Amino acid sequence: MSSYRFCRTDDVSLLVAALNRCWSPHFPSEPAMTPEAFKRSIRDLQVWCSSCMVAFAGADPIAVLIGAKRPSGTLIHRIAVHPDHCRQGHGRHVLTSLSSKLAILGPPKIVAEIPDTLTPACELFVASGYIQEAVLTNYVLETPVAGERIDSYVIPVTVDDLAANGLLGEHDPTVCWERSVETLTARKDDMQGFAIASDERLEAFVLFLPDGEILAMRSFIEDGGARLDHLLAHLRARGVQTLRIQKVHPAEISAEWLAMLGFRSAGAHRLYAAKARSA
Repeated sequence: MSSYRFCRTDDVSLLVAALNRCWSPHFPSEPAMTPEAFKRSIRDLQVWCSSCMVAFAGADPIAVLIGAKRPSGTLIHRIAVHPDHCRQGHGRHVLTSLSSKLAILGPPKIVAEIPDTLTPACELFVASGYIQEAVLTNYVLETPVAGERIDSYVIPVTVDDLAANGLLGEHDPTVCWERSVETLTARKDDMQGFAIASDERLEAFVLFLPDGEILAMRSFIEDGGARLDHLLAHLRARGVQTLRIQKVHPAEISAEWLAMLGFRSAGAHRLYAAKARSA
């Protein structure tokens, strides 16, 4: 007989074990979850243990849902069912249970960003009443594009610098959860940044991780992308060989604009959304 329960803040070990038992068999190339990595997701993504749920068969976890919560909504960060217990309704049950809880406690919006290659997961969300709102595209830049020379200074910049100058922006619903302002603020010590500065202001910036993942980039000058192209070339010149930007909403940055900078598509996620409701 199956049982289900929401978790508490002292259930980190249980959630780590449930992920390794239910998630890892589907993604064997990923490293095993550890308590340290899970606690980082609490810091970086605002994973809430009270928005996480585990299903059991006896004492063994057979399904797990990991939820991250912000005032804007809840993200289904991960959901997985053990291979021996798939197609038995466990995934839909934990989704419905979380929806019922959030219908009372809020926030009412629930979202999920699912790789479009995971057809069963996409089907689960559709069957559970979620609506596909957009396709979020991953992009990669491997070949530098020679742009025009910009007569400005390239300087180091931090998340705090951008926030102090009012350039980081407020909550943007088109930006994926991992690159939102909340995540940038939480991960500010992990990333580096460069900006183009004139005598009067910062004209463009890019924030990135050492492995080449871009977390934010923006130009405040209508220049056809020349300043961002200059910053990307600056990163390549410093030894960052491959640049990536994940889960780009079409309303955040256009595909045409990214192609002009030299990026190409490298996979996609489907953005699903639903409003919490009682079962």
